[in-house]
Order: sequence, then C-alpha cells, then structure tokens
Amino acid sequence: MDIDAFTAVHAAEWDRLKELASRRRLDGAESDELVRLYQSVATHLSTVRSAAPDPALVTRLSDVLNRARTRIAGTHEPAWREVVRFAVVSLPAAFYRIRWWSHAVTAACLLVGIVAGAYVASDEQALNALMPPSAQEEYVNNAFASYYDPGIEFAGVVWTNNARIAALAVAGGITGFFTLNVLWQNAVQIGATGGMMAAHDELDLFLTLIAPHGLLELTCIFVAGAAGLRLFWTLIDPGHRKRTVAMAAEGRALITTVIGLAVALAVSGLVEGFVTGSGMYWWLKIVIGAIVLAAFWAYVYVLGGRATRAGATGDLAEHEAGATVVTAG
Repeated sequence: MDIDAFTAVHAAEWDRLKELASRRRLDGAESDELVRLYQSVATHLSTVRSAAPDPALVTRLSDVLNRARTRIAGTHEPAWREVVRFAVVSLPAAFYRIRWWSHAVTAACLLVGIVAGAYVASDEQALNALMPPSAQEEYVNNAFASYYDPGIEFAGVVWTNNARIAALAVAGGITGFFTLNVLWQNAVQIGATGGMMAAHDELDLFLTLIAPHGLLELTCIFVAGAAGLRLFWTLIDPGHRKRTVAMAAEGRALITTVIGLAVALAVSGLVEGFVTGSGMYWWLKIVIGAIVLAAFWAYVYVLGGRATRAGATGDLAEHEAGATVVTAG
C-alpha cells in the first residue's frame, strides 16, 4: 500500500475528526459525524497496521482515535478504571521487572554501609573526622534520638526529602555515575553514623530508631537506584530494539516507578513520624517496620508477578505510547 497516497486521500477525515474531538460543544449533527468518522478512522488504522505499519502514521491515528474515544465515551468511568489498573497492574509490574536489580543494589549498599560503619567504629582518626569528640557526645546522647519528633509535620518533611533523593537516583540513571554517587553517599553516611553510635556503645539505640521506618525507606532508595541503573544499562545494551525506542520505553516505565516510590515513601514517612519517635515498645516498632516492608515486597511479587506474566511492563499502552517498527532479532 502507498502510504503517501493513502494519507492524501483520507487526511481530511482525520483532521476533521481531530477538530470535532477537540471542540467543547457539539450539536446533534456534529455528534453523529464524530461517531461516523471515529468508525471510519478506526478502519483506516486497522488497514495501516495490517498492510503498511508506518509508526508515525499509526501514532497519529491512534492519538486522534484516543481523543475521539474520550469525547464519545466520557472520562469518569474510564479514568477510575485506569487508576485501578495502574495500582494493581502497571505499578507492581514496573517494580517486579527490576526486582533483581533492586536486590543487587540492596546487597551492595548494605555491604558498603557495614564496611563504612566498621571502619569508623574501629578507627579513632576516622571517627574524629566525622565530628569533634565533644560534638559526638552531644549527637549520640541527645541529637540522634531527639531528631525523631512525632507528628505529621515531621513526617511531611521526611517524605519530601526522601522522595527528592529517590527522584534524583532515578533521573540520574541516564549518566550512571550520578545514581551510583547517590547510593554511595547514602550508604556511607548511614554506615558511618552507625559506626559512630557503635563506638559510643549505642549501636542498639541506632538500630532501634532506624529499623521501624528505615526498612521500607532504604528499600525505596535502593529500588530507585536500581531503576536508574536499569535505565543506564538500557542505554548501553538496548537489546533487539533501537536505542531511542528502548530508552523511551524504559523512561516511561521509570515514571511509573517514581510515582510508586513516592507513595511507598509516604508510608515510611508516616511510620517515621508516628512510630519511630513514639513511646511504643522497641520490639513493636520493629515489628511494624517489618510488616510494612513485607507488605511492599508481597505487593511486588504477588501482583507484579501476575501482571508481568500477563504481559504488563509498567509502560504505557500502545495507543498511548505510540507504535514502533517491528524488528527481527
């Protein structure tokens, strides 16, 4: 099929459908015309896909049909269905597809943190390089515990800061180095703080105050780092797809991941704001943190595994993302 000739014959219908779909109000005749053109253009799209799948033309027609479909059917019910689908299909699939990256980043960061903590706890020069001895006493005995001030305002501040770090880790994936730097800095900082607390015989206090919220909070940072590194690896090895196509698909899936991490970090922020600094028994705080973390991974593995087996990736649907050329390989 001659795409140029086909476009020349039907372009006026496509433009008319786009115009009608964009209007705020339609009279009876225009509404009938909208439906008729929608059916006609849907046939054109089917013809193009089967006879000559030009990606630019398929994207153009898909966009026009999507607008017309929304205009004809309305937005309320489909919008709610999309929210539900995002929560139970797209988001867990996006997490699930990077699960091994997440576990690898977690293991690497824990190793870095433990080494940094052991080094600071066992080397007086390294310990004093963090802060003067007098400042250490103040931090260990007062500042560290008093930081966790129960309340919604504190939870909001914590959430904002952690969401920013997670977004930077994901967005920096395009360079690779930036994401690694974010992960390294966080792992070393937490490990060094734990080492200083251990050097002053307060390691139990450190773990008690970090564990309730930190189990999920740090997991989210590690997942964000994994997502960023996955993006960088796609740049290096796009597989059978064109590099631009692969990067676009990966980038859209990572947007889904960022939204999910923002929600998960909000949960960890609430735990940090209302559980960590509360008067609960220490073991109950840790149990709550463990339950929240277990719920996160159950969500990823149960819903994400099911969604992935059904073909979901966390990317947009084809009519939303645009068509691509089918390649062999």
